[in-house]
Formats: sequence, C-alpha cells, structure tokens
Amino acid sequence: MRFFLSVLFLSITFTVTARQKVYDFNSRCQQAYEAIMQLRLEEGKALLETEKKEHPDNLIPYFLDNYVDFFPLYFNEDPAEYNAKKSQRAARLSLMEQGPDSSPYYLYTQAAIKFQWAMIRIKFGEKWDAAWEIRKAFMTLKDNQRKFPRFPPNTMLISAMQTVFGTIPDGYKWISGVLGMKGSIKQGMQDLQAFIDSNAPLAQLFKPEGYYYYCYLKLFMESNPDELWQFIQQRQLDTRNNYLFAIMVANLAVTNQRADLGIKVLSERNTSARYETMVYQDYLMGLLKLARQDEDAHVYLEKFLNNFKGKFNVKEALQRLSWYYYMRGNMEAANKYRSLILTRGNTEADGDKQALKEAKSGKWPNTFLLKVRLLSDGGFFNDALKLMQTKKAADFTQIEEKLEYAYRLGRIYDEMGQDDKAISMYEATVKVGTSRPEYFAARAALQMGYIYEKRNDKAKALQCYQNCLNMPDHDFKNSLDQRAKAGIQRVGG
Repeated sequence: MRFFLSVLFLSITFTVTARQKVYDFNSRCQQAYEAIMQLRLEEGKALLETEKKEHPDNLIPYFLDNYVDFFPLYFNEDPAEYNAKKSQRAARLSLMEQGPDSSPYYLYTQAAIKFQWAMIRIKFGEKWDAAWEIRKAFMTLKDNQRKFPRFPPNTMLISAMQTVFGTIPDGYKWISGVLGMKGSIKQGMQDLQAFIDSNAPLAQLFKPEGYYYYCYLKLFMESNPDELWQFIQQRQLDTRNNYLFAIMVANLAVTNQRADLGIKVLSERNTSARYETMVYQDYLMGLLKLARQDEDAHVYLEKFLNNFKGKFNVKEALQRLSWYYYMRGNMEAANKYRSLILTRGNTEADGDKQALKEAKSGKWPNTFLLKVRLLSDGGFFNDALKLMQTKKAADFTQIEEKLEYAYRLGRIYDEMGQDDKAISMYEATVKVGTSRPEYFAARAALQMGYIYEKRNDKAKALQCYQNCLNMPDHDFKNSLDQRAKAGIQRVGG
C-alpha cells in the first residue's frame, strides 16, 4: 500500500509540474491589451486578473502586466512607484522563460519587457543599465527574427529600434560604440510601414502600438510632417477615446507648430475616470497655450509642477512659467520660477539644459523676440510675420538678438512656404552664428537641409546637414545632431 501511495503521489506531482505554460493571446487578453493601449488601465487589469484565475497557465496576462506598469512610470516618473515595482521586471522575465521556446512569444515577450524597462530606466537616471537593457532587447529580437521571420510584432519593435539606432547623436555615442548597435532609418521605416499596412491578424492586434512608434519616427527621423498629419487623418486615429493617441498627437503638435490642434485634442478627449491620470498632459497643454498666448497657460504649467514627481521637463516648464510672468511684467513671479530652475529637475533633455543655461546667465530674453518665438512655435505665422515686419535687425543692439531676428524671420518664411526668402535669412544666420553658443545657426543649417532635400538637391542638402553637425557646443546640440544625421542617412543612403 505504501508503495502504491508513493507511486500515486509521484504521478500526481509529475502531472502538476509538467503542465506546460502557454502564450495564449485569446480574446480576453486582446480586450485587455486594447484597454491598456488606450490608458484604461484599471479595466485592462481587471480583465487580466480574470484571465489569470480562469487560465493560470497562460503567460500573456503577466506579459501585459508590464504594459500596465510601463505607462504610469514612463509618463508620471513617480520614484516611489518605481521602487515598488522595479522588482517585477525580473519576476516577469522569469515567468516568460517558463513558456515553450518553440513559440515566437518566448523571446518576443522577454525582449519587449526589457525594452520597456530600458525606457523607464532612462527616466530614472539609470542610463548605463538602460543602454545594456536596450542591447539585450535588440539582440533577443534579432534572434527571434531569425527563428520566426514572419512574426509581425517582432518586425514592429525591431524596425523602430533600428530606425533610432541609425541617428544616435554624438552626446550618446558611447551607447552605440560600446554596445555595438547599428541601424538604418530607411530600412527601419520600410519595415515599420510594411507592419502597419499588413492585414495579418497579429499585425492588426498590435497596430495601435505600431502607430505610436510610426508617428514619432515619421516626424523626428524622416522629418516629414505633412505625411505625418495626413497619416493621422487617413487612419482616423481616435484621439477622443484613446488617451495615449491624444497625448501623442498633442506632443507632436508641440514640436510641429500646431498649437490649435494640440489644444483641441486635449480639450475634447474623453475625460472619464476610466482613464489613468497622466500629469504629463498638463505640461503639454501649458506649452501649447503659452504658444497661443492664452491667459490661462500658467494654470496648466503650475498644475504640472505641483503634481509631477519626476525630473524630465521640469526645468523647461519652470522656464516657460517664468516667461509667462515676465511677458506680463510680473517680475516677482518671473524671478521666483526662474530661481527654481537651479534646484529642480535634471538636464537630460535638451530643453532642460537650455532652461538651466538661461537661468544661470541672469539675462532675460528680448520681449519682442520672445513673443515672436512663441507665436511661431505655435504655428501662428501670419501674426508672427506682422510683428517681425515692424522691426529690422538694426533695431537690436545685442549680436545674439540680431542673430535671433534673422533666424526667426527665416523660420517664419520657411513655414509659410517662401523658401527663397527663408534660405536668404538662414544663410545670414549661419554666416554670423556658426561659432556662437546659441542654436540659431545650427537649426538654420538643418532647416536649409530640409528645403534642399525637398527640392531633391542632394549635394546642397548633405552640405547643410553636415554643416549642422560640425557646429560645436551650442544649445540643443544632441537633438539637432540626431536630426542632421537622419537627414544625411535619407539623402546619402
């Protein structure tokens, strides 16, 4: 009897331990993923918990848990939340390794988790760990691509990474040099385009995530805003009910002179309590409203600064808030917020670096040129041009103000489609400002490159992009260098 019971016990134990974990992206998991990608995180989590109870061997809910953690950590940057959740990375990777290695999800889920945590680690100042994490994710994806070349999610993620690797600026060259990561904008964007155009069921499932990568890369890597906005309209991206898309479009509007559109998208989005709170929205709305010079711009910037617990964009938000009060003659408030730039936030982003530099200089920008800059940044080019036509470069006493006048006028002409006038002003800016610390000459060279690329004058475009790269130690160097390298790849590749 004892022998029989021992055999029975071993049989039961073997059956339990031998039960194979699976990657089943079933309908409930698909619903959860859709909810999470719209930032309806609590709904997504509830679906995942139900799935875990009903199908405890399914690993996909644990994979999607990582998305639930990723978005708040990435956008809100709460250090306490990061410390509480960072142990989940290793736990989830361990779980993913329990699935069958014959599945394309075996490596893909591990790579995606590593990639997401790399993005999170950047936000919390762990750049070296983030770089290694990106390399691990990239190499895992390459391995998975060799094993499963027709697995659409793999194509989505690896093509986005390849596109970015092709343009790493010199300030971050140590990443690509030490870790051996190379990429191609042309190939990466072609592969990503193929993914979002695919009708394969898995491509359809992951398409919202693919759209997110595609839109950012279309603007920043291909520098093709017209195609970007046409794409967003043609694909009918739902910015009302998809909060992630609303944040994305507003962010793109900030960087592409479309303040009215960004404000409209954020104002009209579904504000139901079903959606996660993202403090980052207030930062975007503050920038957009300041560009339009709305009276309530300060409300959103102050809300962001009062509620945000991270470090990215803080110095820039404080700078914009100081500008708001400075333009209204309230120097007490302007100086209050400027002084905070010295102690709050970090300088990982170029905008934050520039804000700190300005605060340390003790100088305030020319009020007239600042107003023109904000109008131009918001896309209000007619209003900006009318203002500019009331003055000449000779009206300004400081060399940096004369330089900014030429650059601003060039940008306005550029955005209004008056290319020859724009080139004339850009050339004047480059001639005077090449060796100066302001970014005006470098950005003028970059913008001329765009014009010549549009005209299919590859030689002049390459010359302009290289000229931008060659200018040393100016504001926004990393981001401008990245765009110039993208231009050289497009034209020369």
